[in-house]
Amino acid sequence: MIRPRSHQTTTDVAAHYDTLDPLYRDLWGEHVHHGYWRTGRETPAEAVVALVDLVADRLDLAPGHAVCDIGCGYGATAQELAQAHDVAVTGVTLSAVQYGRSARRVAARGALAFEIGDWLANRFPAASFDRAYAIESTEHMDDKARCFAEAFRTLRPGGRLIVCAWLASSAPRPWHVRHLLEPICREGRLPGLGNAAEYVDLLSNAGFSVAQVEDISGAVARTWTVCVWRGLRKLALDPRYRRFMLCGNAGDRVFAITMLRLLAAYRIGAMRYAVLTAIKPAD
Repeated sequence: MIRPRSHQTTTDVAAHYDTLDPLYRDLWGEHVHHGYWRTGRETPAEAVVALVDLVADRLDLAPGHAVCDIGCGYGATAQELAQAHDVAVTGVTLSAVQYGRSARRVAARGALAFEIGDWLANRFPAASFDRAYAIESTEHMDDKARCFAEAFRTLRPGGRLIVCAWLASSAPRPWHVRHLLEPICREGRLPGLGNAAEYVDLLSNAGFSVAQVEDISGAVARTWTVCVWRGLRKLALDPRYRRFMLCGNAGDRVFAITMLRLLAAYRIGAMRYAVLTAIKPAD
């Protein structure tokens, strides 16, 4: 597990998303996660929905399922799944700003509910959910073992957990860690960046059977090319972005550099992205 030089707390994570809210929505959109270029011909908007569709497929949803979105962001993914699959989705986020936007969402089918709080200290009863998913949120949790233990506790027997995760390569070179991965953790408020084998061990230790690990790094890496170009366009055309880069808090402005690190880390293979399917035994 790669750890940043400075410890990242849940307060740091919440403040990061609250402060950078306009930037995230402009550059990433309402889903705030990678796109999935399954064919390579998708537009960025289609690629984002394609990742949601991939998660839905791995969840094996059925109408009426109770589903938990662990780290729900603005609630766009929860809304998409509720409407498309007629399920009841409960989302949890640390960010007050994200909660404010997600709580205003209404699903045409299914049901939506959102809570602000720390998943590691959630109060959901045992066996509350049929399915759960965490799209790019486990990276922000310091105690990943507890994260997966809570998922196991709150899922019903036979339930599924789908994890989409930023990961480090299995054997990153020292300069990859020093110049790319550790700064990405520190600047992106990631208390720890694991690799695929570490995630499998954590899930197994929590009691899950890991059915599948899909490395889709090549199909999601274009996300950062899109984000960088969007950022450059905003910088050129929008004076608010120029003011932010010149006058904003240094700890927030550095995210512009983080995007370039991410772009480089994917291109050289130091950063990976995987979708893990974990099943709680039925017995």
